[in-house]
Amino acid sequence: MLIAAGALMAGAVTAVPSAAEPAGEKAGPLAWTACATKQYPRLQCATVRVPLDHDDPGGERITLALSRVPHTARTYQGPLLVNPGGPGASGRTMAGFVAASLPARVAAQYDVIGFDPRGVGASRPALDCKPGHFTPVRPDSVPRDQRDEQVNLARAASFAKACGDKYGGLLRHISTVNAARDLDVIRQALGAQRVNYFGYSYGTYLGTVYAKLFPQRLRRVVLDSVVDPHGVWYGLNLAQDVAFDARHKAFLAWVAKHHTTYRLGSDPAKVEARWYAMREALRKKPAGRKVGPAELEDTFLPGGYFNGFWPTLGEAFAAYVNDRDPEPLIAAHRTLASSDAADDNSYSVYAAVQCRDARWPRDWGVWHRDNWSVHAKAPFSTWNNAWYNAPCAFWPVASLSAPDLANDAVPPVLLFQATEDAATPYAGGVAVHRKLRGSSLVVERGGGNHAITLGGNACLDRHLVRYLETGRVPRGAAGSEADAVCAATPDPRPAGRAGAAGPAGRIGGAALHGLLGHGG
Repeated sequence: MLIAAGALMAGAVTAVPSAAEPAGEKAGPLAWTACATKQYPRLQCATVRVPLDHDDPGGERITLALSRVPHTARTYQGPLLVNPGGPGASGRTMAGFVAASLPARVAAQYDVIGFDPRGVGASRPALDCKPGHFTPVRPDSVPRDQRDEQVNLARAASFAKACGDKYGGLLRHISTVNAARDLDVIRQALGAQRVNYFGYSYGTYLGTVYAKLFPQRLRRVVLDSVVDPHGVWYGLNLAQDVAFDARHKAFLAWVAKHHTTYRLGSDPAKVEARWYAMREALRKKPAGRKVGPAELEDTFLPGGYFNGFWPTLGEAFAAYVNDRDPEPLIAAHRTLASSDAADDNSYSVYAAVQCRDARWPRDWGVWHRDNWSVHAKAPFSTWNNAWYNAPCAFWPVASLSAPDLANDAVPPVLLFQATEDAATPYAGGVAVHRKLRGSSLVVERGGGNHAITLGGNACLDRHLVRYLETGRVPRGAAGSEADAVCAATPDPRPAGRAGAAGPAGRIGGAALHGLLGHGG
């Protein structure tokens, strides 16, 4: 049974207004204007007004920013809405990336539509709860005593209070369900009876919620690196901590394998010890007054998302340890982890969505116990991630309940999942595959990257392209967990040497990961 978006999180059973007869004011036609960039010269932009409160469609309205690369082929397959995740990531440039990365004959059949979700980027109002919250050098993320823990706890509480003081009337309307209902207003404004959807990371959760609310409005759906709807969001963050520690160990083993380049040792355990010794040295003396231990974790965390960053991180690690040269580390932080106003906005929306979407412990004792327990076996980023999400312990509006996303009404959905993905562990792909009747799961066996299509794996992209072109999905043997399996692309070579995966894959992956919202 379909249930109303406002009631979906609360668990009440209420009929959804028919998508054929939308309640309230209907979105008008969009006025597209050129907003080309050097990289994406065909990009166009528009805005659409949506209700702040979808249960009060005649009330206050807010503005969403959209982008488009229009179709050019005679065969037109409708709008393809694309989302890079987050929550909090701007999606307008994503339209250009997807249109440029798909084979030209396929991209030409779609209007590729990007959008900044409510509160994000060029949408208005845009959230920025506490500018400069991540200005370095932050306190060490790992508390050495109760005082250290209280310092970070005060920062988190201060951020939550700033959000409430600044956006008190808005925060209860920032959620995945409201973002999903916004998508249907976008659909109406596009004049489409049905839309196609392609989401990465958190974008898979947004797409799955939209599918629950409006299954009859979807034509084709691609979900890459799938959020497990069980444990949204507190439990999933604890699971991420363990997975990111494993990916960090994989990076350190790669550094050890290339000892002749990095000169940090050929034993992964000893390389790991040197990394933590670097962390301790930075606690005592931050590099360039920019990179302390928290910033070091921020800098190396992207390597858990995408191994194409490993050569840069390996060089920075080696220069600091072997040559006592902090400059490559400072440069890596600036490239991969420094924060600006756009990041402040992204983090504000991240917190607003996650804290509102689902229940979080309000007793800090629960966080303290759980994070120390996980840290004992996964020390790389557990406490860093805890502080990233800790404002939810103090959030000024009540949390809702996450929905059951089981769905037997949506058309066949194509899922992509890497077995060693840290940000959205493999169990998520399997769980959503089971919840979406008729879906198909393509697995990258041995792959550790997050967001795996359009990043250089030709096998994965063949399944993606065939689906977008024809609607066909692979079907595995009865009882099999995966419907198709692709081998992972090889890990990169150290900088300056040709990688087995080829430079195109690394460049495409880096471009994609520059657009994704890498939440904590």
